[in-house]
Amino acid sequence: MAAATRLGPKLSLLVHLLIFSWYVFTIWSNCTLQTSDRHPGVRSYGGRWKYLTFINLVSHALFFGLCVLADAVHSAVSVKQSRSGAPLLLTRARDFYFTALAFPVGTFVFVSFWTLYTYDRELVYPKMLDEIIPIWLNHAMHTVIMPLLLLQMFLQNHRYPSRTKGIFSLALFAALYLSWVLWVHHASGIWVYPIMAHLSPVGLCVFFGGASLSMAPLYLLGEKLSLMMWSSTGEKPDQMGSRLNYFF
Repeated sequence: MAAATRLGPKLSLLVHLLIFSWYVFTIWSNCTLQTSDRHPGVRSYGGRWKYLTFINLVSHALFFGLCVLADAVHSAVSVKQSRSGAPLLLTRARDFYFTALAFPVGTFVFVSFWTLYTYDRELVYPKMLDEIIPIWLNHAMHTVIMPLLLLQMFLQNHRYPSRTKGIFSLALFAALYLSWVLWVHHASGIWVYPIMAHLSPVGLCVFFGGASLSMAPLYLLGEKLSLMMWSSTGEKPDQMGSRLNYFF
């Protein structure tokens, strides 16, 4: 059955449309910066697509676009019809996208960026970028993403897949991105983030391994937060627990 929601389909559609529009505006602002030709990363191999921050922005835009589509379909059909066919497929796709990718990857971007920025911003976001990227856009890419994820989690009860399937999907994404980072370095001789240039081969292995392994706790954090937010809504314990087997 469709995931529980604190909003009706039409109001949910409005909220998701606003968030989707915000992400589209943020991506457009990022891609149309008048000073983008001064951004060393934009001009180099891979362009913006080598940055996890940009990939995450596009991923979230696609996710909320999927939410808009799902809400529109649910608004057009009866409750009974929403429990099968295309409406149910959209709900399952939305839930899997959020639980296995959007939340853990977005949380990783938020936590890792601000942790490194606080320690030494030159390792991840050199001061010279302040002259290229407006402060509001920096926060749109690295800060606003977190409250929007928490808002989405609060408004809709996303059914989690089995932990094996969810964490495997997340690990696959991490492996693909790390492979892309290594390929960019192989093809162009540059590292995506300044911190990587300061590490030895062993240090890089530890850094990449630690970053990848941190994804699993973030996945479990999302699962725990979701259960906390929705455990007081009247769902029975067995209904809450069954979410882990939703895709079996």
